[in-house]
Amino acid sequence: MAGQIVKEMIRENLMDGYEKVDIFNPEIISKLGHHYQEIIKLVGEDPHREGLAKTPERVAKAMQFLTHGYDLDPAEIIRSAMFREDYKEMVLVKDIELYSLCEHHMLPFFGKAHVAYIPNQHIVGISKIPRVVDAFARRLQVQERLTREIKECIFNTLKPLGVAVVIEAQHMCMSMRGIQKQNSVTTTSDFSGAFTIDKTRAEFIHLIGSRLH
Repeated sequence: MAGQIVKEMIRENLMDGYEKVDIFNPEIISKLGHHYQEIIKLVGEDPHREGLAKTPERVAKAMQFLTHGYDLDPAEIIRSAMFREDYKEMVLVKDIELYSLCEHHMLPFFGKAHVAYIPNQHIVGISKIPRVVDAFARRLQVQERLTREIKECIFNTLKPLGVAVVIEAQHMCMSMRGIQKQNSVTTTSDFSGAFTIDKTRAEFIHLIGSRLH
């Protein structure tokens, strides 16, 4: 695992004074970079020309970032911000931006996740729900499994009365290659506990389609 080896911290000072910190594993970057250099050769390009000279390293760093979810423990993210609270109505975080990589073609899919739960003695810090989504999304994925993993993590860790997850995403493997359908959207859903009841599930579906702000 990338997180098990000493990491190199690279700091990039931006013009507005904001300091961007990227953490990479230098050993993995070196190995990935070598393979990407070979890929560039195999597609018919010169990896040593000016525009491509640093591309293998850049792509290696991008790939490590895009798959950094393997270094995260989504259950621990939830446990880090659980609070006792006597609230038993729906908590919904919708329109969570989502970016992932299809494991079949390693092309991006992206869209929005809508996640709700009904507390049972405990709530979780609202920001942790998007973090859980990101932890699972930043891996090689299929949308169906991603939906289920988010639901199961929240249900098994927070122990709520129910969890609902809906993901709407566009897949570049359908847009850029293959069938090349540009505007298709794939929707997946998974429900547990109270959300298996028609009335509760209908309320959730209504809320994710509503604009209250």
